[in-house]
Amino acid sequence: MGLNSVNTNTSAMAALQNLAATQRDLATTQSRINTGLKVASAKDNGAIWAIAQNQRATSQSLDAVKDSLQRGASTVDVALSAGESISDLLLQMKSKALAASDKTLDANSRTALNEDFKSLRDQIQKAVDNAEFNGANMLKNAGDTVEALANADGTAHITVGAQDLSLGGAGALSTITVGAQIDTLTNATNMIATVNAAITNVSTALSKLGTGSKALSSHLDFVGKLQDTIDAGVGNLVDADLAKESAKLQALQTKQQLGIQALSIANQSSSILLGLFR
Repeated sequence: MGLNSVNTNTSAMAALQNLAATQRDLATTQSRINTGLKVASAKDNGAIWAIAQNQRATSQSLDAVKDSLQRGASTVDVALSAGESISDLLLQMKSKALAASDKTLDANSRTALNEDFKSLRDQIQKAVDNAEFNGANMLKNAGDTVEALANADGTAHITVGAQDLSLGGAGALSTITVGAQIDTLTNATNMIATVNAAITNVSTALSKLGTGSKALSSHLDFVGKLQDTIDAGVGNLVDADLAKESAKLQALQTKQQLGIQALSIANQSSSILLGLFR
């Protein structure tokens, strides 16, 4: 092929190819600046995009784990608050029983102490009945056990067992019935030991709930940190370095202008051949 031809302008072809390549690079850089991502879709980098999507799925699943842990922690905390109130009521009941065990007490005083004792007793059951969060009650007879999600796959759980604090139930207050009284000297004397045992049992139950609450809170902190780490890892994979892209944008814009000028010069080269025919 001759060096001088009006049919084929190789210089213009080369200039056009270079300009097209520059424009493609410019479009890619502008897209990265607009989205903040160097891998915005599978066509940018299929392998990296797939890895990032899997990690995004894990991160979003951890939101459900955090919700489950927070609900569980709230349920346990409500049970703890009610249990602490019950423990305080038992202390008052012991005081009433101890006072009623005084042999010199007259009938009116014993009756007054017994009424106070029964009022405190009934408050225990009310506390148990109202210790409910999101439909779950850990303190009633056959109460609800908390099983919070512990991982993004749903294969692990953190379990906090129910603690029966109902009067006359199978748990810590099994020896204090709904009709317990200190109306006689014998009942008052026997009730002291009964309430002492109940106080010990309730303290043990609250200790278990407290340990469970701490486990839920600790795992919630861990899951939050894990999610942040995963999100940072996804960012390392797909986020664009905007400082670098900004510098590249300036260079490509200059290169584009030069490419346009080069194409213009190449297109003018064929017109020079007209001088040969004058």
